[in-house]
Amino acid sequence: MTNQSSGKNNPGVGSTAMGPSGSQESAIKKIFVARDYTEGTTVKFQTKFPSELDGIVDRQHFDYLISTLNEMYYQAESSRAAYLESCLACLSAYLLYLCIDTQCSKSMKKIAAFINNQNETVWKPRGLYVTDPMERGLRVIEIVIRVEDQNKSTDEGEPPAT
Repeated sequence: MTNQSSGKNNPGVGSTAMGPSGSQESAIKKIFVARDYTEGTTVKFQTKFPSELDGIVDRQHFDYLISTLNEMYYQAESSRAAYLESCLACLSAYLLYLCIDTQCSKSMKKIAAFINNQNETVWKPRGLYVTDPMERGLRVIEIVIRVEDQNKSTDEGEPPAT
């Protein structure tokens, strides 16, 4: 299920705001892709395409993002190396964590790099930004739409008036 923020409790959502230099920033709208708890508490996000993204981004790009994230979180949770690390950490009075990066932290860095790459190649050119779910406590994937950028991209497709 996707939710759209109305901006009632968050003044920066769905409204224009003044920047630090006094200039007006573009209006933003936020879309949330919620967690899918149908298979338990594993980290998995819903694959329903938000109607707010129609005409802005292809469904294929959205499906690729969600399915890849779901697969990456599944692999991070089901890693046997994480169980071995936990046992060795317990035996070493958790000093092991001072010496190595955990499998979980490696996976989270890999996911953050994937989201950053997707933002640069697919989402930002369309006036969108995908927030790393870790920043939202793995509860939602937040997709920010900059309304001003959307107006520019539709204006650019029209021939100039003479």
